[in-house]
Amino acid sequence: MLGDPGTGTTREADLVLVGVQRGKPQLGMVAAIATLGFCAQQLPFSSSSRSAAAPFSSSPVQRITPVPAVRADLRNVAIVAHVDHGKTTLVDAMLQQSGAYRANQEVVDRVMDSLDLEREKGITILAKQTAVDFRGIRVNIVDTPGHADFGGEVERTLRMVDAVLLLVDASEGPLPQTRYVLRKALATRLPVVVCVNKVDRADARPAEVVHEVEELFLDLDADEDQIDFPILYTDARTGRAGLRPDDLAADLGPLFEAIVATTPAPTYEPGHPLQFLVTNLDADPYVGRLAVGRVWQGELRLGDRVVVAKGDGTLVPAKVTKLLGATGLSRLEVDAAGPGDIVAVAGLGDVTVGETVADPDDPRPLPLVTIDEPSLSMQFGVNTSPFAGNEGAYLNSRHLKERLDREALGNVSIRVLPTDSPDTFELQGRGELQLAVLVEQMRREGYELQVSKPEVITRTVDGRTHEPYEAVTLDVPEEFVGVVTQSLSLRKGRMTNLVNHGTGWVRLEFRVPARGLVGFRSALLTETKGTAILHHLFDGYDEWAGEIHHRLTGVLVADRIGVTTGYALDQLQERGELFVGPGTEVYEGMVVGENARADDIDVNPTREKQKTNMRTHAADEAIRLVPARQLSLEQALEFIAVDELVEVTPKSTRLRKRVLDAAARGRAAKRARKG
Repeated sequence: MLGDPGTGTTREADLVLVGVQRGKPQLGMVAAIATLGFCAQQLPFSSSSRSAAAPFSSSPVQRITPVPAVRADLRNVAIVAHVDHGKTTLVDAMLQQSGAYRANQEVVDRVMDSLDLEREKGITILAKQTAVDFRGIRVNIVDTPGHADFGGEVERTLRMVDAVLLLVDASEGPLPQTRYVLRKALATRLPVVVCVNKVDRADARPAEVVHEVEELFLDLDADEDQIDFPILYTDARTGRAGLRPDDLAADLGPLFEAIVATTPAPTYEPGHPLQFLVTNLDADPYVGRLAVGRVWQGELRLGDRVVVAKGDGTLVPAKVTKLLGATGLSRLEVDAAGPGDIVAVAGLGDVTVGETVADPDDPRPLPLVTIDEPSLSMQFGVNTSPFAGNEGAYLNSRHLKERLDREALGNVSIRVLPTDSPDTFELQGRGELQLAVLVEQMRREGYELQVSKPEVITRTVDGRTHEPYEAVTLDVPEEFVGVVTQSLSLRKGRMTNLVNHGTGWVRLEFRVPARGLVGFRSALLTETKGTAILHHLFDGYDEWAGEIHHRLTGVLVADRIGVTTGYALDQLQERGELFVGPGTEVYEGMVVGENARADDIDVNPTREKQKTNMRTHAADEAIRLVPARQLSLEQALEFIAVDELVEVTPKSTRLRKRVLDAAARGRAAKRARKG
């Protein structure tokens, strides 16, 4: 109601623009104009409502909310998909066809995967942004991780885009991470362009995959507008796209056209004060920390005085010292950034993810970025082995704490908590791979540390313990269905679906406690001779499933410090599988192998052959050692038990007992048996 019925005066009112929503900015503008016209006819003005400050006005002027303006020359889109479905390869083709490379420029595959770890593992770990031009329209593209452990990167990315390009493999179809990212996109009301990639595969089944995607939309309660999504088919490796899988164009033109047509142009309110939401952090060797985010309202200029709205409500003054905008593979300095632009800003001090950079005269913070809670924890401690300090540069608890705090600052899905020991910290995250990647990054930076076995984070609901569960999807050959089902049932898994595509492969879906999957990947590859494909995604909390046995074997533990010999290892390999070869330095309490039985055994891997004058055939037999099993960091974290740790240094990865002294371990075991 705009007029006061008692006095006949008019008071100021803010009009709500009905119909302004993502995907239909033009409808919102029409609705706003119609609303303004209606209000102009209905205002009950009287002579007493005129302001004394404006006696010259023949009619009163009512302040209303301005009609949003539109930046028709800009689009912001995120590419999301399950791991290995071709996101980064598609971005490569987009950059190639948009002229981002010089004619003589040498370009590697998956150019957006710039980290060494990303190239080694073949996955995307950090979300990265680039920009291409298509027929006069600047398209900001954000390449996101496909692995569930890095879902926090996806959630942050969705906060700075206006649409989502959902990639689905033409053979594998929707997988757990596909469901996860699509659910997040639908919850934020983002329009979706579905792209069925790898249609050139011999086992491609595009029609069935499209049907599965439509069922996924319905299963996630998509509304009528969201279910009407465009579908395109691509071959990202050759850079071709089309509206039918058997009729692809020579380039990605149809895909660009669909992105521009479906993605709403950024809208903003003219005259609105600055609102810049920080969604990621980066670093520059010259200017320090860079805050990456999107300008939602107002304009950001080089040299501007701004304030950073912290999570606790405080305002910290800052000055913009550098503005960088992405173009192709590089960042270029710009003088200003307007609404809808995604830029990197320097000079904001200790800004963190989720905070708002605002106008100091009229600060209006945006809602903080919220993400899913962590479900797994590990303990990071200072290296206490006898070999500590031999290889690393950062050794003490202060170095460790600073590095973990720095990681938590830029990665909102990680939390660092203190423990009873001042030299040990608890790190909470999304999954084993996420935490293992952090450990590997710290190792390469020169840190020495020791980490514990990953443990799930439990909750208490109505007096009962609840634990996280995972939705597991496996693709296995038909002959291994029985052994995989038996293995997961021992880990308290429950089968929810089984699909046989008739190609010799079967898709199994389970709901398994998260702790049941710790160490499962290695066992699965052994049972299926390396053929199984495993994907899993967080699926909520449920009641504690009971005891789960992760490892049925014991370990071989060195009982003294020294260098291993072939003579000693030749006799030890009969007891189990060795993790070290001859000539390796070991110490008391270090795990040197896996025992074939359930008990731990203290062994002497440094024993040398006694030199005598006897010459017999048996004494001079050649030593034939089985090659030692080299454990990667992820495999070591899966293998260790609760009473063991993984020692990580820049050059070595060792397994060890928490208590190194054999006598102390024996006394502790005796006390545990008594009571």
